[in-house]
Amino acid sequence: MPVRIAIDGPASSGKGTVARLTARRLGYAYVDTGAMYRAVALFAQRRGVSTSDSEALGVLTAGLSFGFAWNGSRLTVYVNEENISELIRDEAVGQGASQVSIHPPVRAALLEQQRDLASAGGVVMEGRDIGTVVLPDAELKIFLDASLDVRAARRTAEMTRRGLTASLPQIREEIRIRDVRDRTRPVAPLTQAPGAIYVDTSSMTAAEAAEHIAQLAEALA
Repeated sequence: MPVRIAIDGPASSGKGTVARLTARRLGYAYVDTGAMYRAVALFAQRRGVSTSDSEALGVLTAGLSFGFAWNGSRLTVYVNEENISELIRDEAVGQGASQVSIHPPVRAALLEQQRDLASAGGVVMEGRDIGTVVLPDAELKIFLDASLDVRAARRTAEMTRRGLTASLPQIREEIRIRDVRDRTRPVAPLTQAPGAIYVDTSSMTAAEAAEHIAQLAEALA
């Protein structure tokens, strides 16, 4: 029987890549909840909504319609039928996602959609509160982690590959600050869910981590 896989972890721990590979390895659907929060941040920027205005952010989020589709091996993210896959990878949007995610109205507006997407099983969902809040009864819960230095190096390499200017010390500090914000926010802070399996990817490739998780899922099926 297909299971629900919840993958949580800090910024740049490889959640997105590992979740994608795991989903494709198992033939499962994939829901990128981080992309959903990045989308809220992107549309807040576009519409001039402050990331501190909880009520306005909730209204904005309720008006967004999300879709995910595979394009070969790449996941395309749609909001209101617009492809925003590249736009939401901007570093400023990533920081904004961490800021908007602290607001209960934003989380409430996304929660029902996320649970609906996972209701049939056979899904991999990743974020920062999947195992603790969104799918606390998921059959397989993973907490994916890596050292701060490794995560900063990965993020720097990713930005360089995309032709963006990347400063390793600056990115390392940005990730450190984001870690603190994500772990101490009053609503659904980042933490390892009860029953979650801790996976340190500091010395693992994304493919190795995905294969490990896929094997854990197959053992449950």
